Amino acid sequence: MRILVAEDERFLADLVAEGLRKRAMAVDVAYDGDGALERLAVNEYDVLVLDRDLPGVHGDEICRELAQRGAAVRILMLTASGAVHERVDGLNLGADDYLAKPFAFDELVARVGALARRNVAPLPPVLVHGCLTLDTARREAFRDGRRLALSRKEYAVLEVLMQARGTVVSTEDLLERAWDENTDPFTTVVKVTMSKLRAKLGEPAVIVTVPGSGYRL
Repeated sequence: MRILVAEDERFLADLVAEGLRKRAMAVDVAYDGDGALERLAVNEYDVLVLDRDLPGVHGDEICRELAQRGAAVRILMLTASGAVHERVDGLNLGADDYLAKPFAFDELVARVGALARRNVAPLPPVLVHGCLTLDTARREAFRDGRRLALSRKEYAVLEVLMQARGTVVSTEDLLERAWDENTDPFTTVVKVTMSKLRAKLGEPAVIVTVPGSGYRL
């Protein structure tokens, strides 16, 4: 899943982003309202973690704009106030969920995951394709019962391929779903990650390169 964190407290924004990345999520960060709107205009996100009191364009205005244009992104609004009327106002503006600061990071992760699942068909607890098995709850991968020591990106790429069920996934789709906006679209990061993943999957090869199109299982 792809997440945008819009938070002006840089330490908190970077801390939240890094924590979400450790859970194999692709995360972009904006430190003000203008930056958030710019990213929302060019990227598709599953969830927006939105500080209500952003400088520049206020979080309320961002909520209203997204609601008016029927954007699919789910919004988790953050605020320093946990008063009931504040939560009600935020939800009425178009937020899908509301979390008061300070918050427990595990709760934020759980809420982000719950919101993201509303936008897509839920992953089954176990994905199976031929000799490959993915435990999506534990984020573990196996080949013929042997556990594979995959990095977060290798796991994310394999998950995207297994969700595709044998259809071709382009390099652009992999960049969109497994990496963030800081990744150069002309980089070889997908090719390098794919090479490492293939080595860990072993022989016979299970990932096929489709020239000019992408990759498939």
